[in-house]
Amino acid sequence: MWFKAHVQGTPRIVIDLSDQMAYFYKGGRLAGMSPVSTGKAGHRTPTGNFRISQKKYSHRSNLYGHYISPRGYVTRSNVDVRRHRKPSGSRFRGASMDYMMRINGPVTMHAGHVPGYPASHGCIRIPWHMAKVFYRHARVGTKVSVVP
Repeated sequence: MWFKAHVQGTPRIVIDLSDQMAYFYKGGRLAGMSPVSTGKAGHRTPTGNFRISQKKYSHRSNLYGHYISPRGYVTRSNVDVRRHRKPSGSRFRGASMDYMMRINGPVTMHAGHVPGYPASHGCIRIPWHMAKVFYRHARVGTKVSVVP
């Protein structure tokens, strides 16, 4: 929910892992919030204070995605290239990570499925409509705090 579009000031984002919510502040005032889906067991989202180091409207994962046959069919879905061998003749197509904002190495905030519980490989998934808003209002250098 984005309810303070007119609020001015320096942007800051807080990701609360316990309630699976993102809070967007401008000038210290809450401007919007959104449900998120963070890292599942074994792939926990790191806590701490970070800054957005990169933004990219259309991005694809280089670790997670699908193997595609030469004819364009998915031969294996939900693969981790470090664990799943690529079938002969196929190619890798990374999972879509639109409205990507990098905060800590491979950890990003991006548009994706938000089922209401931690389900990602460590990234912070935001519903498409809110990822677009957060992306528009945040800039490289925006502070992001991930709290337990």
